[in-house]
Amino acid sequence: MKLKSLAVAATVVSACLAGLSTSVAAADAKEQFFPVLVYRTGAYAPNGTPWANGYVDYLKLINAKGGINGVKITFEECETGYATDRSVECYERLKGKGATLFQPLSTGATFALTEKAPVDKIPLITAGYGRSESQDGGVFKWNFPLLGTYWVAADVLLQHVVKKEGGWDKIKGKKIALVYHDSPYGKEPIPLLQERAKLHGFELQLLPVTAPGVEQKATWLQVRQSRPDFIFLWGWGVMNSTALKEAQATGYPREKMYGVWWAGAEPDVKDVGEGAKGYSAVTMQHGAEPQSKVVQDILKEVYAKGQGTGSNKEEVGQVLYMRGLLSAAMGVEGVRRAQERFGKGKVMTGEQVRWGLENLALDQKKLDAMGLAGVMRPVSTSCADHMGANWARVHSWDGKKWNFVGDWYQADEQIIKPLVKSTADKYAAEKRMQRRTPEDCQS
Repeated sequence: MKLKSLAVAATVVSACLAGLSTSVAAADAKEQFFPVLVYRTGAYAPNGTPWANGYVDYLKLINAKGGINGVKITFEECETGYATDRSVECYERLKGKGATLFQPLSTGATFALTEKAPVDKIPLITAGYGRSESQDGGVFKWNFPLLGTYWVAADVLLQHVVKKEGGWDKIKGKKIALVYHDSPYGKEPIPLLQERAKLHGFELQLLPVTAPGVEQKATWLQVRQSRPDFIFLWGWGVMNSTALKEAQATGYPREKMYGVWWAGAEPDVKDVGEGAKGYSAVTMQHGAEPQSKVVQDILKEVYAKGQGTGSNKEEVGQVLYMRGLLSAAMGVEGVRRAQERFGKGKVMTGEQVRWGLENLALDQKKLDAMGLAGVMRPVSTSCADHMGANWARVHSWDGKKWNFVGDWYQADEQIIKPLVKSTADKYAAEKRMQRRTPEDCQS
C-alpha cells in the first residue's frame, strides 16, 4: 500500500510539474498579437482580398525571419465586409486578446474607432485613409495616417494636372468634377479641393455616387451635360471600373480622369482593359512592385514553402497587395521601434507601440534592409506629425499594366498644415479635449 501511495504521489507531483512547465512555457512564449480586419466577402472583396493577402504574407515573412527581435507574430482575421458596424464588432472582439494595434481599412470605421482607441490605449494605423486631420498628433494621439492622407492625394493630383497644363494660372476658370463614393471616405478630399479652388479660381463640381457604385447613369448624365475639364475619381471597389465603363460609353476621355490611390489598382482596370487606357491615379508612393526584394523574399520564404495566403501567386507584388504589405510593415516597425526603448525581444503593449509609431525613423538604409529600395521613401514621425511622409507619384494604365509617369511630387504643406490644424482644433473643441502638453509629447 505504501508503494502504491508513493506511486500515486509521484504521479500527482509529475502532473503538477507538467502543468507548471506548461504554464511557464506559456508565460515565456513571446508572441505579439496583430488583429487583422479584412473584407474578403461582399461588394468590396475584389479589392479587399489582395490587401489582406499582402498584409498577412508580410507577417508570415517576419516570422520566417525569426520574428521581431525574436518575438513571433500571431494574428487573427475578422471579416468586416467593409461595414462600419461589423468593423466595430471585430474591434471589440479582438482588442482583449492583447491587440498590438488596429488597421481598420475603412474611413468610416476609423471615424467610429477614433474615440475608442484612446480609452483602450490601442493605436490605429490608417495608412493612406482615415481622417486627414489626424496627421496632427497633438490632438489625435492614437491615430497614425502613415504615408499619406487624402489631402496629400488631392494636392498631388492637382499638382500633376497643373504641371501638364503648364502652371496654376492655366486652370483658372476650368472645371474639375469630383466623382466620389458618398461616404466619409469619398468626402475627405473636399476641404482641400475647395481651398485650392478659392486660391486658383477653378470650379469644383461635386458628384456623389451611392455605394457600392454599380449604378452611375445619373452621374454620367451630369458629366455629359457639364463637360468638366478634368475628373477626379474617389471610388472603391466596383465603383471604379463602373465609372471607367461609363466614361467610355459617354465618350469622356480617360486621359482627363485621375483617381485616388484606392482607385488605381489592377481590379479597377483589368475588366475595362483597353477602355481604361490613359487613365491615371496617384499612388501611395508604391505602384506594382513585383521585382522588389521584399516580394522576392516573400516568394522564397513564404510561397515556396506552401504558406502563401492567396491562391493567385500572380497577385504578389500587385498594387493592392503591396498596399497591404506596406501597412503591415509600418505596424511591425512600430513594434520594433518600441522595443528599442522598452526592451528588445519583449512583447510590446499598445501604449508602447503607440510611442514607437510616433517615433518612427525609417531612413533609406533601413528601407533597403527591409527590401523596400525603390518602393517608398523614408518615414519620420513625431508628436506634431503622425503621417511621416508627404510624397507620392502618379501612374497611368496603358491597357495592360500600370506605369509611373513623371517624378515624385511632394504635397504642399503650406496649404495642408493650416487645414490640418484648424480642422483638428475644431475636433478638439467639439470633444472638449486639450492639446497634448510638451511633456506628453516627449514622454
